[in-house]
Amino acid sequence: MKKAPAKPAEPAGELIDAKIATLGDWRGAMLARLRALIKAADPDVVEEWKWGVPVWSHDGILCTGETYKSAVKATFARGASLPDPSGLFTSSLEGKVRRAIDFREGDKPDEKALKALVRAAVALNKASTRA
Repeated sequence: MKKAPAKPAEPAGELIDAKIATLGDWRGAMLARLRALIKAADPDVVEEWKWGVPVWSHDGILCTGETYKSAVKATFARGASLPDPSGLFTSSLEGKVRRAIDFREGDKPDEKALKALVRAAVALNKASTRA
């Protein structure tokens, strides 16, 4: 018996667009802003959709963008290994691998520091792929 052909997956960018539109409040605007900053910091970033959330990758996962009732969380997969001179990380600080930044209503992301963090995550992933 032949299997029906698999339905092509919806592109991640469209799923992220839909998520932003569905939120329709400050969280959607914040997620859209974070997305734009990540893409500006790394024009070669790949958008994915995993675990029901946006994922940005470049030679491995850079970060995810989760939304909660009172926060939008940018979780950096290897955040514990990244320099954070501006003190952006506010969550998962006790973890040995991940670190996260919680953005709340009215917060204004430190664009320069966030872009530097994304670039550092890319550099760390690239260095790891060479090893």
